[in-house]
Amino acid sequence: MQDYDVALKLLLRGSAKVTLRELTGATVQKWLDVELPKVQNTRVDFLGETDDDDGSLVHLELQSHNETAMPLRMAEYCLGVFRLFGKFPRQVLVYVGQAPLRMDSELRGPDVWFRYRVIDIRDLDGDRLLESEEIGDNVIAILARLRDHQDAVHRIVERIASLAASDRETALGQLLILAGLRSLEETVELEVRKMPLFIDILDNKVLGREFKRGLQEGIQEGELKGELTVLRRLIEKRFGAMPGWVEERLAGRSTAELADLSVRLLDAQSIEDLLK
Repeated sequence: MQDYDVALKLLLRGSAKVTLRELTGATVQKWLDVELPKVQNTRVDFLGETDDDDGSLVHLELQSHNETAMPLRMAEYCLGVFRLFGKFPRQVLVYVGQAPLRMDSELRGPDVWFRYRVIDIRDLDGDRLLESEEIGDNVIAILARLRDHQDAVHRIVERIASLAASDRETALGQLLILAGLRSLEETVELEVRKMPLFIDILDNKVLGREFKRGLQEGIQEGELKGELTVLRRLIEKRFGAMPGWVEERLAGRSTAELADLSVRLLDAQSIEDLLK
């Protein structure tokens, strides 16, 4: 399911504005790439700052299968965000799987009640997403509630065909990946073959591999920047303003190395101790 995860993240970070509004009820002004301290699964899928006057936060988490431990994970994410930013995010778990949704939306205990929203993406109005001027919304519509799936696929492919060549192949590849979550790959392929305008990435294994590699590299680059941003924040919170030599030492480190430094920071007595 890694391919769907990468494709959806790129779409939601890109042009899927109507989809985001439907999911969060807000307009995201900017995305915050953060590594949460002391949480088992430390990378949230999306954390955004809205354009509200108070700069409230929204947290979106994507899930393709039912997981009984999800309420605990969401609670840990919530507290992790609060530790970093001093405010609680509005949380939405977005289910994109094929099986019926069976996950709880709360965690209850003695004197404890934690809640968040769970949205099955099939409850979104796919026909409304098809009307959007943004190609990201059009592609995501294939996962939502639709009156006629075959007609929807035709309209999406037709819209992709109108894009510039550089955007056309990317959007088509994303559509093919998401279509796999709804067993619509063959429907998409049939529509694509009706339009000779397309470079046929369905038969071009090399281009298919390059496309997937490009998506992965895009996410990895974002994760590296996110790791570096978080580590800077944690270092400054622990030791004060960072000297220039620290920036030089951090440059060129891998995502895994930066994540390791974030953990070691908890026990380091000084910046020198951390980077020795």
